[in-house]
Amino acid sequence: MFKKAILVVLQTLLFIILFAVGSFLPALPSFRSFYWQVQTSPGRVFVLDGLLLTLLVYLLIVAVEAARRRLRGAGALTTLALVLALALGLAMKIGFKSI
Repeated sequence: MFKKAILVVLQTLLFIILFAVGSFLPALPSFRSFYWQVQTSPGRVFVLDGLLLTLLVYLLIVAVEAARRRLRGAGALTTLALVLALALGLAMKIGFKSI
């Protein structure tokens, strides 16, 4: 039980880091062509790159768990880690940018 809790925390940290890195990568000049954003208010946008990177890694982890036939228990914990990471990331306003 304690091992599963630690794994959920580590996966949550992984997803938050991916969310942040993907949100800040478009600020670099070489990644400007992959810059996806959504207007949230007149002076703010949300950068979708971090969210897409996080979801891509989540799908990869779930696919590995499905291939190992451990989807029932581990899949729910991975989904919990994703939801926690997205909630924390949006609460920290990761991905939001003023224009």
